[in-house]
Amino acid sequence: MKVLGIDPGSIYCGYGLIRILDSNLKSEIKNQQYKYLSSGRIVMPAAKPLCIRLRELFTSLMDVIGEYEPDEVATEKIFFAKGIKAALTMGHTRGVVLLAATMRDIPIYEYSALEVKKAVVGYGRADKNQVQKMVGEILKINHTLSSDSADALALALCHANIKKMKLKAEKGS
Repeated sequence: MKVLGIDPGSIYCGYGLIRILDSNLKSEIKNQQYKYLSSGRIVMPAAKPLCIRLRELFTSLMDVIGEYEPDEVATEKIFFAKGIKAALTMGHTRGVVLLAATMRDIPIYEYSALEVKKAVVGYGRADKNQVQKMVGEILKINHTLSSDSADALALALCHANIKKMKLKAEKGS
């Protein structure tokens, strides 16, 4: 199963794709549960009006989804914003993310920043550097990730962890 994490933003939008490895298969790396497939950052010009950036975001996300064909999408829930304008802009970008996934009939799962940090780092108040480092370690990534890409991969890992825990709970019941 492939999970696409998307860290929405109106100027920088990170994406990261992982594969959840089948626990019955032996992976090349002992006990590895996830495989890093790809990540990147969609950059929209800050000088352009929001409506143009949203169109570019939608088009780019549709390209990413079309290229990688994820089975599920994980994105960030709306969070506390510094101001009304920031909250509205975040709402618009999240709407584009939700629309892009829905247009391809891909299930969408939403997680708060606290849930993501707790699932990846083990501490809900972790900083961006800690998240970046843990994402790199978990996925055995040897190159530097942008913070947006690391956050997107963290969303995908959070979803994968929660999905695995739910499956274990169902089997145990």
